[in-house]
Amino acid sequence: MLPLLLVAVVAVRHRPVLAEGFAHLATARWPWLLAAAGATCLTWVAAACTRQGAVLERLPGRRLLAAQFAAGAANHLLPTGLGASAVNLRFMTVCGLSPVRSSAALALYLLAESVGRVVLLGALLVAFPDALRLGSLLPEGAFGPLLLVLGTVPVVAAVALVSVRRLRTAVRSFLRTALGEARSVHARPSRALALWGGALAFPALQATALVLVGRALGLPVPPAHMALAYLAATVAVALVPTPGGLGSVEAALVVALVAVGGPAAVATAVVLAFRAVTVWLPLLPGAVTLGVLVRLRVI
Repeated sequence: MLPLLLVAVVAVRHRPVLAEGFAHLATARWPWLLAAAGATCLTWVAAACTRQGAVLERLPGRRLLAAQFAAGAANHLLPTGLGASAVNLRFMTVCGLSPVRSSAALALYLLAESVGRVVLLGALLVAFPDALRLGSLLPEGAFGPLLLVLGTVPVVAAVALVSVRRLRTAVRSFLRTALGEARSVHARPSRALALWGGALAFPALQATALVLVGRALGLPVPPAHMALAYLAATVAVALVPTPGGLGSVEAALVVALVAVGGPAAVATAVVLAFRAVTVWLPLLPGAVTLGVLVRLRVI
């Protein structure tokens, strides 16, 4: 219930903008919204492909797909993707992988997904260099603290590794296992294709869903610019540890869509509809699926 409570707080604080945005939702063209829902469903298929590509063993396909659907609900209970990671870690261990190998596969998945998202963002920035100013996605004065955090975290990690021998041994063992798993996976063309194909398809499908919602509401922004806004916003808020990006994603998406030329009210309506299609409508059935999978000991 906590995510719902946080949404209510945000809604109360931004009543005028949300009211105007909700008013625009009445003008939505439903065929485009249904297409956006279809693209959202395909994101779970892409995630399942990437998860399969991260391990050599053949995972049960239907259970793997159901686990990705359930992971979407779990992702809104813990910050920065920890819910989905916990579900998939448990799923792989139940499938017979050791905890170390499951963790290595999870790390490879997260790396591939991050690289895929950044590669797509970089390609669009090269193709449309004047479409968006990345600095507009962060509040004024946030660059200094952000650089400080980005510089402090590696230093603290390095000091911890040097100081704690047990931690250093554990990290060395994990990295050895992870590198071995990565080499084995890339030695199998089918696994490498599933890993990187899914890693590119997942953010591309998410961006497609936003473009389709934008078309449904008549947002006067070129589709490529909407996709660029989505990728830039999600990369920018990746460092904000809110459950499922709650609040931070919405705010960054509105700012990004306005930055690429969209009116604020229509951009707000697009973000509301996009998050409803991709997050809130699947949340309850995803939570039910999660409970069923736990009861059946699939996870």
